[in-house]
Amino acid sequence: MKNLLPQRTQGNAKEKLGFTLRPFASFAVKRFVVMALLTAPLVQPAAAVETVASYPDLPPSAAVEAALRNSPDVLAAQAGIKVGEAVRQRLQAGEHEVTMRLMGQRRSINPSERYREWDVGLERAIRLPGKAALDGKMGDVEVARSQTLYGDALHETGRVLLKAWFSWNRERAQSQQWADQVELLKNQAGIVAKRVRAGDAPRLESDLAEAAVAQAESALYQARLRQQVAANELGQRFPVIPLPTSVPASAPVPLQQGLEYWKEEILRHNHELSVARNEAALGRLHSERSSADKLPDPTVGLRFGGERDNAERIVGLHVSMPFPGGARSARADESRALAEMAAQREAAILRKVTAEAVNSFAAAQAAYGGWQSAQSAADKMRGNAELMARAYALGEMGLPEVLTARRQALEANLSAALARLEAAETRYRLLLDAHQLWPLDIDGEDEDHAHH
Repeated sequence: MKNLLPQRTQGNAKEKLGFTLRPFASFAVKRFVVMALLTAPLVQPAAAVETVASYPDLPPSAAVEAALRNSPDVLAAQAGIKVGEAVRQRLQAGEHEVTMRLMGQRRSINPSERYREWDVGLERAIRLPGKAALDGKMGDVEVARSQTLYGDALHETGRVLLKAWFSWNRERAQSQQWADQVELLKNQAGIVAKRVRAGDAPRLESDLAEAAVAQAESALYQARLRQQVAANELGQRFPVIPLPTSVPASAPVPLQQGLEYWKEEILRHNHELSVARNEAALGRLHSERSSADKLPDPTVGLRFGGERDNAERIVGLHVSMPFPGGARSARADESRALAEMAAQREAAILRKVTAEAVNSFAAAQAAYGGWQSAQSAADKMRGNAELMARAYALGEMGLPEVLTARRQALEANLSAALARLEAAETRYRLLLDAHQLWPLDIDGEDEDHAHH
């Protein structure tokens, strides 16, 4: 880093500055070493086995599970499982029903011969065995699809929760940084006031210092407003999630596995892909069912009747079958085309999910490297600002340069804090997509994956 100290001084102040800054440079080095020793335990690699206890910067696991299970979207998807089970029962039962026919009539042969007659019939279409088997398979896939949609609702709600949590954390971190900046600038203004009273600095510097404090306070008010807005949004969406007064500033952890591992895990647990596979399976079954419907179901009926005032009794059996027309063939062609569309959608979603997994892995890696660089820059800029502030207290530095260094240190600290949260969020997002963060599995999900 280039020397940020000004080169322009009056008289022999340059020589004086050159001699007197050495103790402060030594102090800055010592301070940097102490900070490195204090933060060293925080940047050790994480263990290969991840546990919920490893996430102190996230909400409690019990609160997260309650928030996910009680989300309206998740409850709606849970009700959808009952819909899937009802659909399976309907498909297994079939749509054919028993029909009863009643008829009464009066027969007149001549004015003197009149007879009462009646007729009762029961009939029902018979579903062919192959069609019943296909209906049973479609019912099973409908239930699996509804369960997958429930898991997808849990997953998407978890994503929303994770995003809202880190949005609030970002605003909270910025508020804290501005609060620290206000305190630093107030201390600086106090030093300036002492020098002004001692006649070592002009009154203009006091006004400049107070203006810097006012600007920082204005930024602090805005940051706190944004923090409150983010807190309100998180609280309204997930009322059971507690908002602590402080969140442990845990150092990000690098990924322990490579791209292929994460890609395989995400693809294995991805609900969107599972839903697409369910829909493709349903499309194939509907196509087979429509092809089977080219052969109509026969209708079998029984008839009971009485004629000539029950002098004649009738018992009959009849079978009817419609002649298939062009509509059945067209319906089969339509189902085949829809099945092909579902298969192509599955292929497209597979590519999409694979690309998202690769990008999520790359983002997590890049965010971790970006945090390391940002943190290193923040440490150096903070040390430089402290060094220049001490130089000003000794009359060896101008106030504009000190305020500039303070502003640069603030920007570096903000960048480091946001980079830390970005690294943590991208890693947690990767863990969430791989079902290694929060409880997202449901009963039957493993069977659903095995089915596909």
